[in-house]
Amino acid sequence: MPDISINCAGIRSPNPFWLASAPPANSGAQVQRAFDHGWGGAVWKTLGQPIQNVSSRFGAVNYGGKNAIGFNNIELITDRPLETNFKEIYDTKKKYPKHAVVVSLMVETKEEWRDIIKRSIDAGADGLELNFGCPHGMCERGMGSAVGQEPTVNERITSWAKEYSSVPVLVKLTPNVGDILPHGLAARRGGADGVSLINTIKSIIGVDIDRFVPNPRVADQSTNGGYCGAAVRPIALHMVAQLARCKEFGLPISGIGGVTNWRDAVEFILLGSTSVQVCTEVMLKGYRIVEDMIEGLDEYMRSHNFETIDQMVGKAIPGYTEWGDLDLNYETIAKIDDKSCIGCQLCLVACHDGAHQCIHQPKDPSSALRVPVVDESECVGCNLCQIVCPVPGCITMEPVDNGFTPATWNDHTTKGAALRPKKGAH
Repeated sequence: MPDISINCAGIRSPNPFWLASAPPANSGAQVQRAFDHGWGGAVWKTLGQPIQNVSSRFGAVNYGGKNAIGFNNIELITDRPLETNFKEIYDTKKKYPKHAVVVSLMVETKEEWRDIIKRSIDAGADGLELNFGCPHGMCERGMGSAVGQEPTVNERITSWAKEYSSVPVLVKLTPNVGDILPHGLAARRGGADGVSLINTIKSIIGVDIDRFVPNPRVADQSTNGGYCGAAVRPIALHMVAQLARCKEFGLPISGIGGVTNWRDAVEFILLGSTSVQVCTEVMLKGYRIVEDMIEGLDEYMRSHNFETIDQMVGKAIPGYTEWGDLDLNYETIAKIDDKSCIGCQLCLVACHDGAHQCIHQPKDPSSALRVPVVDESECVGCNLCQIVCPVPGCITMEPVDNGFTPATWNDHTTKGAALRPKKGAH
C-alpha cells in the first residue's frame, strides 16, 4: 500500500490534504470535524487583531451549468477573540496529535509578530503560515499583499518570524505580482522553511446591473476582493512550477488554488507541491470531499508504482521548459472517429471561425451522421476541435512522422536547423 503521509518543511501529517486558511478552518469545532473526515492538516484562519467583517461577503461566477467555477470573497481575518482561537488550537492539537495544525498570522509591528508567534507556539501550533497575500482590506493597512508585493519587506518580516519561532515557518505568497520568483527567493533569504501559494487574486466578481454596484453588495457599495476556486488553478500551477524548477529556490511548497478533486491535487504534487491546501471546494461541498481525494490519490499511486508522496513531488518539472526549447518539428493532426461522431459540427464551426479552416463538411452531405472531414495537409494540430467536441475520445491528436529531426527555436536561430514547412498559410 502506498504511504500518503508527508513531511512538508518539517510539518508532518497523515496525508497531503490540508484545509487552507479560510472560513472552513475558522474554529476548533470545524477543524476537528474536518480531521474526523480524513483531512491531514489545517491552516487556521488568519489570526491578528480581530476585525469586524462585512455583510454580504461572497460572490461567484457560474459558467456552463457548473456552479461557482470562480469564487470571490471580501472577508478579512478572524473576527473572534484571540484567546478563544488559542484555546481551540490547543484543544484541537491535544485531541489530534498526529494531524498538522498550522496557524496563519498577520500583524504589523515586530513586537506584535513576536507576541503572536509565541502565543501560537504555546497553543501547540506545528507550524506558522505568514499571510503575505490578502489582496483586500488588510493590504490597505500595510499588511497582506502590501507585504507580499515588496520582496525586501517580505524578507524582513520573514526573518523576524524565524527569529522568534521554534516551529517551521511557511510564507504565503501573493499571486498579484508579475513574476513570483523574486518573492519566493525573498522568503528564502528571510529564512523561511517553505512557502504556500497562491493566495487569492485581486478581482471584481461582477456587477449588479440593476443597482449599478459591484458584487458582493454591502448596502449600496462594494470593493475588490480575492478570486479563487477552480478558475484560478492554471495560474496557481504555473506559479508553483516556476518556483519548483528554480534551482536557487529549493524550498518545500504547499500548493493552493482551485483544487477540486484528487486529480487536481496530483497535478500540484507533480509540479512541486508536498502538501495541497483546499478552501473553495470545501465551502461548496463540505469536508467529505477529502474521502474521494484520499481514495483517488491512493489508487493513482498504486497504478503508477509510487510508494511515497516524495517520489511524486516535482515529477513533471523536467517536462516544463521555455517556449524556445520546444520541438518545432513535432507535428500532430486531428483524427475524427466516424463511429463515435454524432455529427454536431461543433469542431467544424470552431475550426473555421476560431482556428485554421482545416475541417470541412463531408463530401456526401446526405450522410446520416455528417461526419466532418479533416484536411490533414492544412491541420496544424492546435487541439481546438478536440476541446469543443462533446464526445470523449471522438477526436484525437495523432503524431505525424514527417521526417524532420527535432529542432527548437534556439537551434533554428543559432545553428540553422531546418524547420518543417508551415501550414495554414491561407
